[in-house]
Amino acid sequence: MGGEIIKLYINTLGDFDLKIENESILKESSRSYRLYKLFQYFITFRNKKLLPDTIIDNLWDNHESQDPKNMLRAQIFRLRQMIKNILPEELDESKYLNISFNNGYYSLEIGELTTIDIDEFEALILIGDTKRQYNINQAIEAYSKALNLYKGTYLEENAYEVWLVPVRNYYRRLYLKTLFKLIEIFKEKEEYSIIVELCEKGIAIEPYEESIHIYLMEAMLKLGQIKNAISYYNYISAILEKQMGTKSSPAMRDINRKIQNYFIDKGETDIFTIKKKLEEGTNDRSLLCDFDYFKFLYNIQERKRAKKDEPDFISLITLSCDNCKQEEINNWMKIMTEALEGTLRKGDAFTFWNDTQILIIFDDAKEDGLESIESRIRKTIKRITKDTEYIMSIKFIPIVPDNNFTIKSPI
Repeated sequence: MGGEIIKLYINTLGDFDLKIENESILKESSRSYRLYKLFQYFITFRNKKLLPDTIIDNLWDNHESQDPKNMLRAQIFRLRQMIKNILPEELDESKYLNISFNNGYYSLEIGELTTIDIDEFEALILIGDTKRQYNINQAIEAYSKALNLYKGTYLEENAYEVWLVPVRNYYRRLYLKTLFKLIEIFKEKEEYSIIVELCEKGIAIEPYEESIHIYLMEAMLKLGQIKNAISYYNYISAILEKQMGTKSSPAMRDINRKIQNYFIDKGETDIFTIKKKLEEGTNDRSLLCDFDYFKFLYNIQERKRAKKDEPDFISLITLSCDNCKQEEINNWMKIMTEALEGTLRKGDAFTFWNDTQILIIFDDAKEDGLESIESRIRKTIKRITKDTEYIMSIKFIPIVPDNNFTIKSPI
């Protein structure tokens, strides 16, 4: 390569990967779960002395081998070979990754030409903390770069490894602290649109972190998006209550009061209706919202599901009504509102796309339960309408990136 310096970059925040010149060098076909687990363990405790017994206790159950130390030696031999094979032949391995064994300890030594995202992540946060006192713009730049590196929880593919829990929690706390520092800076600068963007990205990674939702609603209020804030409060309080199994926290009740006060301060006349809507956030009803807000919820749900194994679903209900009078359509809309509010679960949301079509977001719905959902909706409609029969189709589409479904404004 003509004397060119080739650097190795290791991704651990989110998907695990090794890259040279932005190209992955991990070969999917050669992946071994046990070998990669060992590799990730060494990366996590890089440049540290590790006893064989400690490695064995953390990575393998006692019944996996009658001679665990010999198994470990065999796995480390295979790991050394794997590292050698994934690096281009002309590269000096010692400048990248080297597993040594000295005085009874194993150690993964990180060479000068290797960068790990977690090291870069912590270094950028330290720069931001240092610059914050005397150069706020440089602090913003450093914090922003750090947050962009955090694409998900540490080694998130390894979901059930006990030894990963404290490490994963450490980086998660560091991410959230940095996000909140940056939000506070933009609060001082009164740049609330940027705060909304930061919160949306944060929610995609940490959907159940209450503080991010509160920052988002506060920013909405500052931007004058009061109806969006009240709709979002109803939506997210239902989601958090369902996931956490607890009633609203003091912080959520406080943002609820702030939203109500904003209505009063802005001279809204129908405050009693507003209060009723806020109180409805604590019951078991789904959320009926306007189209713009529905689109906002859809975008958040799409981002949230980007890293999940199973998608949520969006549904389109269409009334077949070529020659219907407007009065009949209006009656159908009232019936559907009543039926969906009585049938859908807390955390679901729906909106009228137009007079004869309804969009629904289902939170945490499984594919094998869609038939049951459709059946419940149709039974509820039949119970409400009695003798009147409406012909309508109900279609479901998964909420995942690149599903070729785009929410656009109704014509």
